[in-house]
Amino acid sequence: MLPETLPGWLAYVESLHPKTIAMGLERSREVARRLGLRFTMPVITVGGTNGKGSTCAMLESILLAAGYRVGLYIKPHFLDFAERARRNGQLASDAALIEQFQAVESARSASDPAIELTYYEFTTLAILRLFSQSALDVVILEVGLGGRLDTVNLIDADCSVVTSVDIDHTEYLGETREKIGFEKAGIFRPDRPAICGDPLPPATLVAHAQAIGADLWLFGRDFNFSGDKLQWSFAGRGVRRQALGYPALRGANQLLNAAAALAALESLRAVLPVPQQAVRTGLLTVELAGRFQVLPGRPAVILDVAHNPHAAAALAQNLDNMGFFPFTYAVFGAMQDKDIAGIARALGERVDHWLLTGLPSPRAAAPAVLEAALLEAGIRAEGPERTISAFERPEAAWEEALSRAGENDRILVFGSFITVAAVMQARARHHH
Repeated sequence: MLPETLPGWLAYVESLHPKTIAMGLERSREVARRLGLRFTMPVITVGGTNGKGSTCAMLESILLAAGYRVGLYIKPHFLDFAERARRNGQLASDAALIEQFQAVESARSASDPAIELTYYEFTTLAILRLFSQSALDVVILEVGLGGRLDTVNLIDADCSVVTSVDIDHTEYLGETREKIGFEKAGIFRPDRPAICGDPLPPATLVAHAQAIGADLWLFGRDFNFSGDKLQWSFAGRGVRRQALGYPALRGANQLLNAAAALAALESLRAVLPVPQQAVRTGLLTVELAGRFQVLPGRPAVILDVAHNPHAAAALAQNLDNMGFFPFTYAVFGAMQDKDIAGIARALGERVDHWLLTGLPSPRAAAPAVLEAALLEAGIRAEGPERTISAFERPEAAWEEALSRAGENDRILVFGSFITVAAVMQARARHHH
């Protein structure tokens, strides 16, 4: 018996494959072939270590402001699976998703034996099919992991963007920026625009783009930005956009992401022209959960999904730009395969009270492992002014931070999507 509800389907899909991540495109490519998956509208794919989500959100916001019908596939979700499938800024309905899950399931099981798909592969195929059958003018697809072997890479995009290349997911992508750069560059296509927003792209990424004959746009060579305190400007190959307001997504690296998004739009301007006013409006109104998201009220609460040293360094800079707070409490939970000491080192003395938490995932680091990493980073408890405490669950750490923080203090929740999602859910329950 197949499930009838969306939660039922998600539980079923999760049970299908023993691994959460299984690299390779053969299985999902065969299911896509059976589904007859194809796109008639322009597609933009966005990969990279950090900044993918922000870049996708800016593209969506600008294109919606320009009056286009936009599909956005973005991961992961915080409160509702449908956050992964946005059409015209609205979450897809359960009924629309269930219909696609049924289609993927019947294609998957049309052979004996049925094709094994991971949760990620199954749900990606379902959302791709949903978009391909929707009345949309443009589809934006965020790459999950790497690029070359990611399910999103089944689609030949009209424009591909790599935002940044840094060390993460080493067990799948390799230990060096050169190896990771090659994996990310796998989303580039011959004769199509390939935008790289990393100011120091690995040689492997550039070499691969040249080898396949992609139209490579490099930051600093093909596009650039400049800015002062009040506004910023973009310069592309032929397009200049001046006197732009800063993106509503806060933070040091957001102009790099915005510049890559504007380069992508310039490369597609023959099929998707975007007026200046839409760029202005789109950047001013863009929203993205969990990316240096400062919640209203006191104490100040910051939600940030930073989970590698590169992202943590940007987070540290953003915290410094917030002004003075007597004490900073950090609810911190992370996956064990991360450079936890490197993340802690990036934040250093900015955190006065660390509330370390386990996470509901077999891949999570135990609080004792987090504490050992803090010690390695030179962070230790010293009297009442600098404390380290441990919790089994993020909700408990969050409650403790709320009870201890004064109204002029700030609470930072970070280290993993799971950490942020757990606290978002706890807040939602509390507010209802």
